[in-house]
Amino acid sequence: MGRLTTHILDTAAGLPGKAIRIELYTISGTTRRLLRETRSNDDGRCDGPLLEGEAFQTGVYELVFHAGDYFAARGTPLPEPRFVDQVVLRFGIADTDSHYHVPLLVSPWSYSTYRGS
Repeated sequence: MGRLTTHILDTAAGLPGKAIRIELYTISGTTRRLLRETRSNDDGRCDGPLLEGEAFQTGVYELVFHAGDYFAARGTPLPEPRFVDQVVLRFGIADTDSHYHVPLLVSPWSYSTYRGS
């Protein structure tokens, strides 16, 4: 069976993004439903998969990373409103036998992601 995992790297500080709030939603048409809320650990990862087993289904999902709150808590000077605040990544899962790893590389001014392994 497949699974969904993530991790966060603070590219401005060169550190794992720890204690970042993460929300996982499933999207069906115009309906958005919260599946899980968690925080990243000291290594910038979650302690386990966000989805696995029977919960890991084909469909459209959103990960919301509360990066602005993380940078504010670190004392990083931020403009108001923040340039990067909540990072919303919408993606699809097509193969329930695969591992979908969705990392976030983030700074107060930019972010990027990719499908990792």
